[in-house]
Amino acid sequence: MAGSQDMFDAIVMADERFHGEGYREGYEEGSSLGVTEGRQHGRLHGAKIGSEIGCYQGFAFAWKCLLHSCTTEKDSRKMKVLESLIGMIQKFPYDDPTYDKLHEDLDKIRGKFKQFCSLLNVQPDFKISAEGSGLSF
Repeated sequence: MAGSQDMFDAIVMADERFHGEGYREGYEEGSSLGVTEGRQHGRLHGAKIGSEIGCYQGFAFAWKCLLHSCTTEKDSRKMKVLESLIGMIQKFPYDDPTYDKLHEDLDKIRGKFKQFCSLLNVQPDFKISAEGSGLSF
C-alpha cells in the first residue's frame, strides 16, 4: 500500500512540476514575443506620426517662403498662425516616446495646421496609406 501511495504522489508531483515548468516557459516565450510585437507596433506608429509631422513642417516652410514678401494685413495674420505652427512643430518631442502629452500636442499641431489651411482657403487631407503618406488638396 505504501508503494502505491508513493507512485500516486510521484504522479501528482510530476503533474505539478510539469505545470510549473510549462508556465515558466510560456511566460518567458510570451514576454519575448510581447517585446518584439511592442517594438514593431511602436515603430509603425512612430513612423506614421513622424511622417505626418514632417509633412506639416514641409508645408509650413514652403508657405513661409511664399508669404515672406507679402505685406497685407491678411498675410500678416497668416504669418502669425504660420509662425505659431512652426514653433509647435519645432517643440514637438520627437525623441521622447514617454512624453505624457504627446497626443495632446499632436492634436494641437493638427488644429493649428487646419487653422492655417482655413486662412489659405485650402482643404487639406493628410493620408497615410500603403503607397506612402502626404497631403492632398
